[in-house]
Amino acid sequence: MDMAGPSGTTTVPRTITRMTTATPITTPEAARLHLAQVLSPAFPVGGFAWSQGLEWAMDAGVVTRATLAQWLADWLDFGAGWTDAVLVALSLRAADHAALDDLARAACPTLQRLTETVEQGTAFAANIAALTGRHQPPVALPVAFGRACAAMPLPHPEIIAAFLQAQAAALISAAVRFMPLGPVEGQRMLAALQPAILAAAARAATATGDDLASASWGADIAAMRHETMPVRIFRS
Repeated sequence: MDMAGPSGTTTVPRTITRMTTATPITTPEAARLHLAQVLSPAFPVGGFAWSQGLEWAMDAGVVTRATLAQWLADWLDFGAGWTDAVLVALSLRAADHAALDDLARAACPTLQRLTETVEQGTAFAANIAALTGRHQPPVALPVAFGRACAAMPLPHPEIIAAFLQAQAAALISAAVRFMPLGPVEGQRMLAALQPAILAAAARAATATGDDLASASWGADIAAMRHETMPVRIFRS
């Protein structure tokens, strides 16, 4: 419809076409920005709702302000942190992501852990598809993340470390919300964990399927007991 401008002349509204897909990632700088976006708590995958059994451990007094750092260190070296790091590494360089998804699901020792990684991975894949315009079948979270980052012009240890830091930050956030742990203290804890995160990422970058193993029985038991808690904040 024609419209009269300020001077009385007739103007025609312009149609503005907006791009619905993300700009291709061609530089390391762009890749790092993309990593920051998809690993941000604002990226809608629902990570805030899960604690990997940490809620039960805190409620039972197994994990306190004094022991949380050690729990996270064990999570990183022997538990879900390590297995997820290996799955990310395998996904970064593999073509058969469906087979890796089966492996990721089989590596989950509890029902809640399985639901957690599948629901977050499904949401992550859907968001990546919306951003890129490319179909992303639903898979477990570390597989979805590794698949989405496979073409990034970044060293694999850097990508894996970014993922691990985001996962550790989510667990610390759960602790901040549950126990008397200030957010600054939580950030100090995360900073102290970073050398171990870098070391784990470097090891995982060259890992094979034979390295996909865990020995975090305390965390696994906590996750199982969390399933029967009558009152809880988190879903796992």
